[in-house]
Amino acid sequence: MSSLSLQKKSSSALWFVIVSVLLILHDQVFFPAAVDAKSNVYIVYMGERQHGNLDLITDGHHRMLSEVLGSDEASVESMVYSYKHGFSGFAAKLTEAQAQMFAELPDVVQVIPNRLHKLQTTRSWDYLGLPLDSPTSLLHETKMGDGTIIGLLDTGIWPESEVFSEKGLGPIPSRWNGVCESGELFHGAKACNRKLIGARYLIKGLEAEIGQPFNTTENPDYLSPRDWLGHGTHTSTIAVDPLCIM
Repeated sequence: MSSLSLQKKSSSALWFVIVSVLLILHDQVFFPAAVDAKSNVYIVYMGERQHGNLDLITDGHHRMLSEVLGSDEASVESMVYSYKHGFSGFAAKLTEAQAQMFAELPDVVQVIPNRLHKLQTTRSWDYLGLPLDSPTSLLHETKMGDGTIIGLLDTGIWPESEVFSEKGLGPIPSRWNGVCESGELFHGAKACNRKLIGARYLIKGLEAEIGQPFNTTENPDYLSPRDWLGHGTHTSTIAVDPLCIM
């Protein structure tokens, strides 16, 4: 990975949240032979949530699973994630026939098979039409994102990187209500600060696909938000600072 020299505005107030998706994004990961081309996990999308009681939303997801699968035990075993913040829905281990049953329910908008993705690098600024050298571009109009909370879904973070220094930053925005999750070689209370304000790692979807616990000996990684591959740290250091010189 190329080394980065980052030029920072002293008044910049960009906050950063990292969500690590372990090995799902790694293009060199080797999966057990048991994994075939068809996904074992499906996302049941139910659209906008109907109220703000998060526990009731999750209970409703389990109730729907129980009704289709036949028991509360099957619901608990099948559930991978319950989505209740930005929208209502859940990820669950299902057969193709069961997924079709959910797709026919009136409260379900769409059922989407889980997908594994490979990492890609693009010329993001040019692709988005955000040239750095234009004083009239959106980047300059928005003061390089001053005051923005950035969320990144990638391979993790290396919190010791100087780009995540909290020097010169004010308090964490009061609207932030996330967490900094601890795990292997990642102490949340120490790793996060007034710039790197949150971090989580997601492994259940991958384990559901491969049908067994993730083996960090065969596939080197950390069971935490810590970045083993480096891709998440690379992309996030570009995202959180106004100017990045390769």
